[in-house]
Amino acid sequence: MKERQSKLNCWEFKMCGRQPGGEHEIDLGVCPAPIERKLDGVHDGVNAGRACWVVTGTMCEGIVQGTFARKFKSCEQCDFYKTVREEEYPGFELSATLLGILRNPAPL
Repeated sequence: MKERQSKLNCWEFKMCGRQPGGEHEIDLGVCPAPIERKLDGVHDGVNAGRACWVVTGTMCEGIVQGTFARKFKSCEQCDFYKTVREEEYPGFELSATLLGILRNPAPL
């Protein structure tokens, strides 16, 4: 298991409870960000916990968000997104890079 980092993942920052074992796992379902393994370690996060804006199906303000193209405009205004950009500057990974990682097939 990974050593715990001091940077927060989206579910910790937003306190949504949609991570596996979270308080809203049953009623709202598990969010795709904490289970998206292809982005594990990006910005020192667990799975896609610090790159949720590129993951389809995350929830924002109680509404499930669609594809990156449809949701990114609202993600740019998100306090978590802005925090990650600030914390990671100048090493913030561009969304195009992260989307490329997601599109690559998982290793066998």
